[in-house]
Parts: sequence; structure tokens; C-alpha cells
Amino acid sequence: MFNDIGPLELVTLVVLAVLVFGPDKLPKMIQDVTRTIRKIREFSESAKQDIRNELGPEFKDFEFEDLNPKTFIRKQMENDELGLKEIRNGFDLKREMAEVTDAVHGRESDSPSSPSSASSPAGGTVDMTKKPEKAGPDERPPFDADAT
Repeated sequence: MFNDIGPLELVTLVVLAVLVFGPDKLPKMIQDVTRTIRKIREFSESAKQDIRNELGPEFKDFEFEDLNPKTFIRKQMENDELGLKEIRNGFDLKREMAEVTDAVHGRESDSPSSPSSASSPAGGTVDMTKKPEKAGPDERPPFDADAT
């Protein structure tokens, strides 16, 4: 519950509590706080049990922690009924990005697929082996409406 409180912070809280409540009232305050926390936990557990009873026997193994999206995703990744591991392992982002970078810079790629004739968004083919023409100092580069 208080995993992120360090020892110095804990000592500071104790000293502050002694100063605010005084040494004579502090034990009673601690008992009241622990009693309140205990009642809240009991209320929470009874509410969870009531919900499980209302859901019926088909949800007997239902855990409320499963409602957390991170826990749900983690369980689905472990289950792998959809074949997500195969899809994830079949996709190599670094290789794909290297191919795109090589195609943009006009270099040959080391991969088996040849980027020399990549498809353009307009449906035609682009010759990637052709070097781009250098524009002079006073000339503007060619404008490509599809690229903007």
C-alpha cells in the first residue's frame, strides 16, 4: 500500500504526527485509523462477494483485477488463442524501417525483397535505381503534390 514511501519520509510523518496530535492522543488516533481501514476492507470484501454471488456459477473464477486493462491484455497475450505471438514475431520493425530508409535514399537493400520497383501511392511504379537530379543553387526542387 505504501511501497513508495522511503525511510526518511516515514520518520518525517511520525514526527509530524507527534507534533500535530501530541504524544498522549497519538495511540488513540492510530487505533481509530486502523479500525477504519479494517472496516473499509471488510465492506469491500463483502461487496465483492455479493457481486460474485449475483453473477452466478459461470463467473465463479472471476477476479476484479481482470477488469484492469493491463491485466486483461497480459492474460490474453499468455493465452494466445488468436495467434498474436506468431504475428508479433513475424513482424520485424527494424528490418521494415531499414528497407524504407534504403528505398528513400536509393540504396539497395540486403533483404530478399527488392525495393527497386516499389509501388507509389498513386498506383504506378517508381524506379528507385534512378538517381535524383540535383537542383542548382537558384532552382527549386521539383514539387510532388502527392508527397505533401
